[in-house]
Amino acid sequence: MIPIIAVVAMADQLVKHLMLNSLSVGEVRYIIGEWFRFRLLFNSGAAFSFGEGATWVFTFIQLAFVLAVLVLASKVRDHWSAVGLALMAGGALGNVIDRLFRAPGFFVGHVVDFISVGNFAVFNLADAAITCGVVVFVIGMFIAERRGANKGETHA
Repeated sequence: MIPIIAVVAMADQLVKHLMLNSLSVGEVRYIIGEWFRFRLLFNSGAAFSFGEGATWVFTFIQLAFVLAVLVLASKVRDHWSAVGLALMAGGALGNVIDRLFRAPGFFVGHVVDFISVGNFAVFNLADAAITCGVVVFVIGMFIAERRGANKGETHA
């Protein structure tokens, strides 16, 4: 799990670095028509800019999640759960790095967002990893549930 977490966080930071060096804030670069584009923004909140005044709360939650996954990683036996949790933790770590080390200051930094698809919110690679991680984790839960049902196990 640790290599996945590290690769996701490093890839996120590398791509953010590239975007910061190639785009101005608010600048739009069209990639696939007007549907897929890069647009550099700084987000102090969570998804859809929710909770913009509570940056420190999101920093704390993401940091706690990353640390919990690292501490519990050795106990995760299911591959789907391991990959899902690692993707989520890697994405959370990518965004935590922004919140810890970007302006306006330590623990309240703004996250670099740049991927804009259709009319959806602007997001980043870390956000995509978190979303994919949730999907993988949920798929793993369904597979485990199905395996349990096939073995005649009951769940309370």
